[in-house]
Amino acid sequence: MEQPSQHPLVFSVKAFCLQEMIRDQTNDHPQLRVNKLNPGQDLTLLFKSTPGEQYLSVEDESKAPLLRFPLCDGLDCCQVGNQSCIVTFENISIVLQFKAKTDMRTFQQLLSNKLDKDLTRGGGGGGGGGSCFSPESSPSKCFQFHGVLSQQQSLLQDYHKTATYHRAILLNETDFKDKVVLDVSSGSGMLSFFAVQAGAAQVFRVEPGPSAKYTQVLVQSNGLSDKILVLNSDVDSELRPEAVDVIVSEPMGHMLLSDRLVEKVLSAKKCLKPNGLMFPSWADLHVAPFSDEQLYFEHHARAAFWQQRNFYGVNLSSLHNSAVDEFFKQPIVDTFDVQVLVSRSVKHRINFKEATLEDLQRLEIPFAFSLQQSGLVHGLAFWFDVAFRGSKATVWMSTAPTEPLTRWSQVRCLFQTPLFAKMGQTLSGTVLLVANDRQSYDIHITATVVQSGFTSGNVLDLKNPFYRMPSWFAC
Repeated sequence: MEQPSQHPLVFSVKAFCLQEMIRDQTNDHPQLRVNKLNPGQDLTLLFKSTPGEQYLSVEDESKAPLLRFPLCDGLDCCQVGNQSCIVTFENISIVLQFKAKTDMRTFQQLLSNKLDKDLTRGGGGGGGGGSCFSPESSPSKCFQFHGVLSQQQSLLQDYHKTATYHRAILLNETDFKDKVVLDVSSGSGMLSFFAVQAGAAQVFRVEPGPSAKYTQVLVQSNGLSDKILVLNSDVDSELRPEAVDVIVSEPMGHMLLSDRLVEKVLSAKKCLKPNGLMFPSWADLHVAPFSDEQLYFEHHARAAFWQQRNFYGVNLSSLHNSAVDEFFKQPIVDTFDVQVLVSRSVKHRINFKEATLEDLQRLEIPFAFSLQQSGLVHGLAFWFDVAFRGSKATVWMSTAPTEPLTRWSQVRCLFQTPLFAKMGQTLSGTVLLVANDRQSYDIHITATVVQSGFTSGNVLDLKNPFYRMPSWFAC
C-alpha cells in the first residue's frame, strides 16, 4: 500500500503529457514552462511562489523544474480514476498520477483553496496585470471538477433527463435542419450530437475546461469533426453577435438556480439571431409547504454530537446551538412522498429568451397557501419544470415528486421553528433568492399563518446543501 506524502505541499507523482511536441505549443505562453517528460518517472509536485506569482512546479530528483503552471483562472483540474488528475492550462494538459488517494484529495483541496482565496488578493498569474480569481468570477471560470467522466456518466445515465432532451430536439427537427447551433453549459456535449441527428449544419460546442477535450474525442471517434466544432473557451471570446439559430443548454442546478449557470446561458443570447430558439425555452420554479416531523427531528439530531460534555475531556455543549443553526442553514436535497405537501404549489417562471442577468440577481416569490390539512408546517419544498418550445411540439421535463426521479431530485428548506395551522387557514410570505459571491444564492424565507399571526422563517445557503439521498445524485 502506497504511503501518502509527509509534507502537505509536496507530493510524489508521475506525469504524462496528453499532447505530442508539447514544447512547441508553449512558445506563446510565458507563464507556462514544459520540458521533456519521461513517462513513469518519479517526480515531485510542489506549490511555489515568488513575488507577484504563484505556481505549480513539477521537478525531477535533481530539483530541475520540468513543468510550471501558473495559479490563475486559466488553470483547470479534473479527477481521472481513483488517484489521478488532469491539470490543464490553455491548450496544454498533463496527467498527474499520485501515489495515494489521500495525496490526490489533499492536492485538490489545496489547489481549490489557493485559487479561491490567495488569488483574490491580486497575486498569481505572472504578468497578467490583475487578480486571476475574484469573488465575482463568472460561472464559466469556477474551479472545474464538473468535467470528471464519472460525474458525466451519472448525468448521462439520468434516463428521464437525457431522453427528454433527445425527444425535444428530434421532435422539432425542422428547427435544427441546416441551422447553426450553439451548445453551452451542457457538460458532456451530448446535446451537440442530438442537434446533428436533427440535421444541424454546424454546431459550436463552447465549454471551457477539461470536458472540452473529452467532447473532442467523441466528435472525432464518431466522424463528426466537419459538423461539431469544440471550443475550449468562453462564448464571449469566440462567437460574433447573432451568429446562431438555436442555443441548446443544460444550465439547471438544484432548485433550478444553484451554481448560477443560467446566467451563462443568458450571456450567450447575444450570439442568437433575433428569431432564434432556446432549448430549454423557460423554467418554472415551484414552491409548496410541507409537513414532515421525521425530517425535522432527524435534521435537528445531526447536531447531537455537540451535546457531549466529555469529549476527550472537553465539554462541547456550548456549541450545540450554533451547530443547530448551521445545519438548519443547509437546504436538504432529497425526494419525498407527495403526501407530505399540505397545499398546492405556486410557481415562478423564468423565460430564458426574455430574462436578463439583472433579473437573476434578486428573485422574489410571494406565496399565499390555503392549507389542506391541520398540523405543523415544517418548511417549503422546491422543484422545477423546464419547457422546450419548438415549431412542432412543446416538450416538458419535470423534477416534481410525482415524476420519475432525476439527478436534481427536490429541495426542502426547513423553518427554524415549525408553524401550527388549521385546515383552511392561509400561510403567506415570501421566498427571496439573492445572488451571492459564491456562485449561488442566499435563500431568505418568511412565513406567517394569517389567522393566528404566528411567524417563522429561515436564511439558507444554497451553495452548501445537505444530500439526504444516494450519492450518485449529488454530483
